[in-house]
Amino acid sequence: MVALGHGYWGKNIVRNLATLGSLRGVFEPDLEKRKEAKALYPNVLIYETEQAVWDDEAAIAVAIGTPAIHHAKLALAALSAGKDVFVEKPLALTLADGQEVVETARKAGRILMVGHLLEYHPAVQELKNWIQDGVLGDLQYVYSNRLNLGKFRREENILWSFAPHDIAVILRLTNQMPTEVIATGGAYLTPGVADITTTNLRFNNGVRAHIFVSWLHPYKEQKLVVVGTQKMAVFDDRAPWENKLTLYDKGASWIDDFPVPRQGEGKAVRLDAAEPLLAELQHFIRCVQERTPPLTDGESGLRVLKVLQTAQDSLQQNGRPVAIK
Repeated sequence: MVALGHGYWGKNIVRNLATLGSLRGVFEPDLEKRKEAKALYPNVLIYETEQAVWDDEAAIAVAIGTPAIHHAKLALAALSAGKDVFVEKPLALTLADGQEVVETARKAGRILMVGHLLEYHPAVQELKNWIQDGVLGDLQYVYSNRLNLGKFRREENILWSFAPHDIAVILRLTNQMPTEVIATGGAYLTPGVADITTTNLRFNNGVRAHIFVSWLHPYKEQKLVVVGTQKMAVFDDRAPWENKLTLYDKGASWIDDFPVPRQGEGKAVRLDAAEPLLAELQHFIRCVQERTPPLTDGESGLRVLKVLQTAQDSLQQNGRPVAIK
């Protein structure tokens, strides 16, 4: 496999592909980053141009880890060259571009997988199992905070940079699309580029979710809270592995027709300390080998894009509720 990009996130993809023994080469347009890749991986090919990758018949698949503005263009070029494609989130920066990528993959009969990393995290997989098995009772509410100071961007706002992770997880946990989206935010560093957003999702079955994202925040936080009628759960991705996922026997009990808090104990749940990116890329390799659809396929990527685009529409209308089309 050839990795496209050896920058901020791309180098993590390269590292994991090398660990899996599946790294054929690296394409990186920046000379200094090419030198860095060559020093780290002296036994793999270093491509200086995109065309060199497309012309390499032995490179049957590519993993795109470039800035998001290049995702759709590179994915389309790779698919047109007959390659299977793993592309980091978001699939594209517009719904129309995402639809073009998915349709091109379908027509070409190629594997297309979108890098919604958290769907391969053991904590999210356990949460999904709990919801399916009724451990939490009926799902009521989900909220997520993804906060940090930087990395600031100008080609995409915080909604498109941070929120795809949380949208993908919420769609997976609820197993449905929201009917309405409300998004508000503020641009403080670059005019027109939101640095913070709060996005509210409404679902047909009464479930609500909200997502708060910011790259203008004094500390880093990556936390997901899931509330059910019987129990509650917290996934704190900043915590050590032994404390990342906690199940709380808490909720509301009704006494004389009045809700009373039930203050049960919280129990940390043991998880296998597995790097989600490694598991994600293993999954892609297996899908390429077996010609099976990925968990996070192109259609999954489009669902996330549709929510993002609707949130962007609401954001541009100062928080007016916008229905999912």
